Amino acid sequence: MGILSPSLLWVFMSMLILHFLTAPVESQLQSPPADLLFTNGFAADAANLTLNGGAQVLQNGVLRLTNDSLRALGHAFYSTPVRFKNSFGGPAASFSTAFAFSTVPQYPGLGGHGLAFTISRSRDLPRAHPSQYLGLMNASDIGNFSNHIFAVEFDTVKDFEFDDIDDNHIGIDINSLVSNASVTAGYFADNSSTIQDIHLQSGEVIQAWVDYDSLRNQLDVRISESSVKPTRAILSFNVDLSEFFEETMFVGFSASTGLLASYHYIMGWSFSVNGEAKSLDLSSLPSSPGSGQNTHKGLILGVSVSASVIVVILLASIAIYVIHRIRTADAIEAWELDVGPHRFPYRELKKATQGFREKELLGFGGFGRVYRGTLLNSNTRVAVKRILNRSKQGLQEFVTEINIIGRLRHRNLVQLLGWCRRRNDLLLVYEFMSNGSLDKYLFDEPKRILSWEERFKIIKGVASVLLYLHEEGEQSVIHRDIKAANVLLDDDLNGKLGDFGLAKLYEHGADPSTTRVVGTLGYLAPELTKTGKPSASSDVFSFGALMLEVVCGRRPIEQKAMPEELILVDWVWENWVLGSILQVVDPRLGGQFDEVEAVLLLKLGLICSNRLPEIRPSMRYLVRYLEGDLIFPDNVLPPDGNYDIKNTCSGNSGCDGGPDYIRSYQNSSSSDKATSSSTANDGDLDLEAGPFSPAPSDSGNSSSNRLFGSEEVDRTNKGLTKSNGRD
Repeated sequence: MGILSPSLLWVFMSMLILHFLTAPVESQLQSPPADLLFTNGFAADAANLTLNGGAQVLQNGVLRLTNDSLRALGHAFYSTPVRFKNSFGGPAASFSTAFAFSTVPQYPGLGGHGLAFTISRSRDLPRAHPSQYLGLMNASDIGNFSNHIFAVEFDTVKDFEFDDIDDNHIGIDINSLVSNASVTAGYFADNSSTIQDIHLQSGEVIQAWVDYDSLRNQLDVRISESSVKPTRAILSFNVDLSEFFEETMFVGFSASTGLLASYHYIMGWSFSVNGEAKSLDLSSLPSSPGSGQNTHKGLILGVSVSASVIVVILLASIAIYVIHRIRTADAIEAWELDVGPHRFPYRELKKATQGFREKELLGFGGFGRVYRGTLLNSNTRVAVKRILNRSKQGLQEFVTEINIIGRLRHRNLVQLLGWCRRRNDLLLVYEFMSNGSLDKYLFDEPKRILSWEERFKIIKGVASVLLYLHEEGEQSVIHRDIKAANVLLDDDLNGKLGDFGLAKLYEHGADPSTTRVVGTLGYLAPELTKTGKPSASSDVFSFGALMLEVVCGRRPIEQKAMPEELILVDWVWENWVLGSILQVVDPRLGGQFDEVEAVLLLKLGLICSNRLPEIRPSMRYLVRYLEGDLIFPDNVLPPDGNYDIKNTCSGNSGCDGGPDYIRSYQNSSSSDKATSSSTANDGDLDLEAGPFSPAPSDSGNSSSNRLFGSEEVDRTNKGLTKSNGRD
């Protein structure tokens, strides 16, 4: 055979390379390194799984992702990555999976949070959180494109934070836990349009199918309580996963628990790339330990078949125990039957805090003491608030705090895990906030100096949760005690609002009323001393004081080495009038701060601290200012409210057919200062606006919503440039 000439060899190699480049994607994408068929459980092939968190393979081959531990997570991923793209890029491959799962709640009908079939760039997910995050993400990376996480969630808790449709749904999640599409769990029966509901927490075995067709860019999800795959998908979503998938990804499952727990089991699993996954025969799979029953039923069954002598001994033991409990325990009062969430045994909390010893004391106040603790059963770190029976708070505030915060869910709220009552001891159990309260980082000799970025993030977090409390929950919650000591910091220095002992719950639009003025001096809105009625606006006043002290590093009222006490808001206003506003910024920052953001917070702090509640903006507008969605105007009214409000509109153009207000300084001690400042105009301020409404619309077109500006702004310019290009 002759040797090929260089030219013929070049042609041959070119054709070979062209063949590989133009070959169909499916032919170049390999199947997983193993069959990925776990049709008889996972015992024989457990070595092919990477488990972390609470996940483990039981002796009968069932994969258990979580047990009854609270706020826990579990991951189980196929150890070897699966190739979804060829080395030259291009579209992602089609894939198909079928798996059988069972969710057994800790208490009948009460469990959480759910499980998810997951495709991820990592099999560890080290920064993932439990509870509503399903062990997939955390609060800081929701929506990040860099996550490269795809999941189909089977969620058993309705989380308002993620706009969940109900507490029994299927959702498709791409880089976020705000589902791209979701539907109540169920299936189409017999090719009809009738949907048969499936209760995910029934404890029964449910089979799920997830199929992605890369040619049609369509994702279909089906579930059933049988071995037969439904013809029609319960959830379909058009999406091209190519931009979210990397060349290789890990496939597996994630689950988590929260304030309540569920056992999440996987009994069998099949997975295929560029093919249809094999459906599972449910009758041949190992049974989950809790499928169709709970441990209490198992105990009863065991006792029923025991020897009679064991029954007698057991009954005698129960009788002795009941008599002991009657002698030593308090009677259950009516309110205890209606209070949630979890009630802890006193003995468990005593052990967790090592007998409430002084070494575990985190802090104390007028209502009691707060101890550090670790729950022995789950190794969960907690903070236990022990309310003194001689404190003024008493039983009513104790019940209030449980009922209010127990039903709230927000990433910037300190999570209430449970409660306990033993005789006169009242205890609340919260998630542990490792960095303590914000005031320890602002005043006197701080633990460390918070950077400007950390301070601004904390303010935005507190604003976000106040908006949720005031407007976005089922009922409006007025906190009534917003201050630095009640803002707690987690591991990442995220600010979380706590201490709801003084909070009030109202229907939206209701007229709040109370006969007792409560709160902390320096944070109390002035109208409370007259009306005694807390409102969203009085919370805004307290939030204004918080903003000023975070920027300035000073308390609202200080008595230092000076003849008179320092009123923080007056001091900030004086510097504003004199044109030296940046002089009030905490000197411990060493000048390292964003001047635009600092001026914004100081402006907002001043307007929120206004004596007149109708001048203060709502939390919805404050959040939009902080996010850079709205421009805050240059003019700032003096916080002492020393000006008149006159209705001068007579139907002229520019009034939009509604009232227009002119605020002018008259006989004010600050009028001379105002005249000399850049905010004055011959002693008068002409602001086209009226009182702020409690829940303003986003249009910003009415004259009553123009005081604080409503033009959309360029976010990239930190709120300095309006979108219309004007100064």
